[in-house]
Amino acid sequence: MSRENHTVAVNMPPQVGSKCYDDDGRLKRTGSIWTASAHIITAVIGSGVLSLAWATAQLGWVAGPTVMLLFAFVTYYTSVLLSTCYRTGDPDNGKRNYTYMDAVRSNLGGFQVKVCGAVQYMNLFGVAIGYTIAASISMKAIERSNCFHSKGDASPCRVSSNPYMIAFGVVEIVFSQIPDFDQIWWLSIVAAVMSFTYSTIGLGLGIGKVAESGKVMGSMTGISIGTVVGVQTIDETQKIWRSFQALGAIAFAYSYSLILIEIQDTIKSPPSEYKTMKKATLLSVAVTTVFYMLCGCFGYAAFGDLSPGNLLTGFGFYNPFWLLDIANAAIVIHLIGAYQVYCQPLFAFVEKTAADWFPDSKLIGREIALPIPGFRYKVTAFRLVWRSVFVVLTTVISMLMPFFNDVVGILGAFGFWPLTVYFPVEMYIVQKKIPKWSSRWICLQTLSAACLIISIAAAVGSFAGVVSDLKTYKPFKTSY
Repeated sequence: MSRENHTVAVNMPPQVGSKCYDDDGRLKRTGSIWTASAHIITAVIGSGVLSLAWATAQLGWVAGPTVMLLFAFVTYYTSVLLSTCYRTGDPDNGKRNYTYMDAVRSNLGGFQVKVCGAVQYMNLFGVAIGYTIAASISMKAIERSNCFHSKGDASPCRVSSNPYMIAFGVVEIVFSQIPDFDQIWWLSIVAAVMSFTYSTIGLGLGIGKVAESGKVMGSMTGISIGTVVGVQTIDETQKIWRSFQALGAIAFAYSYSLILIEIQDTIKSPPSEYKTMKKATLLSVAVTTVFYMLCGCFGYAAFGDLSPGNLLTGFGFYNPFWLLDIANAAIVIHLIGAYQVYCQPLFAFVEKTAADWFPDSKLIGREIALPIPGFRYKVTAFRLVWRSVFVVLTTVISMLMPFFNDVVGILGAFGFWPLTVYFPVEMYIVQKKIPKWSSRWICLQTLSAACLIISIAAAVGSFAGVVSDLKTYKPFKTSY
């Protein structure tokens, strides 16, 4: 496929002149900087925030906050590059790209489109698994917290995560029938409020624990060799693996570039979509970074080397137990929304592909109205079956491998470099016609190479964590 560096003319349907339609003939978009920011915050402040205290504990007071700030800058910078590629050619009037893969196809073409699609959709699939695990951990934490409160701290209160994963899956099957991204703005706003709720509670509990003990835990270099964590004693090799895994956890906490184009496609114009998106990205990344720094640093200050992998479920279930219950309930509600924000692009891709392959199929094309009071949703038989099967599959895999920190690290490592750095940089170079070996080209490629090295290190550390966990694990029998 040839590279398309020129401005692509848009064939405008007759209704384009109407106030109800945009320049591509689709219904007028209504998104603003606030709805775009809500989508981004919903995607960014997810289960990743809960592992930041653990990540900071592996890296220490110097490297931990520094790495978080670096990831924030790289995410913001590459997201701005990517937002300029929403339209091919002219950023104001060029042809719209509706998905991340459309943008890659318009700017890079060829084999890179297939690579991008494979990486993006595998990552979205992995995120669905990670969110299912995280939601079940929080639901389980609520039950254990109430058990400790009623039966005393000495009670074992063993709880299986499997029923909670199944319950989360059932809820997602229902919400997955929402037809497309533009119709879940309300779910994003609810989820964004929930993310602030549990992040604030986690931060408050961290500050409270530091104030109670009167001292700041932790060290400049992170977890000490010889520290006993669970049944393991940290040696030099594990210290290295855990430090690498921490990079993956932080990368995962900032990962949203893979759905940026889809979010941008909900924004109204004028002003140009990329200008609104640039402001929304700055606002969202700044807000989330402040939360991340506070949650990660106060969590580490409270627990030191023994900072839990999941901050709110690792607080030892201290009182007030009802506050932890509220925080964990907020996590579950947020993850229900975040699951949909991430999976809608994958749903849309599979359904569009099926429609292209079988254009005359009634199974794919014919819509059935769902009789839900107060809602007007229509589904096709294919959408109903495919989306339900997808949710069931992610739920079963989550039950087979419920390793929160390891899954988070792998997802962060796998998705960060190609989707957050490589493709945005390459598309921007083509879009702006940046000459090869110019100073700007060299700087962009240096950034990409450095991020590749970080991703490889994070992947190695996370896979080492999975291997370690599998030694003591029995499938479908996880309980705490």
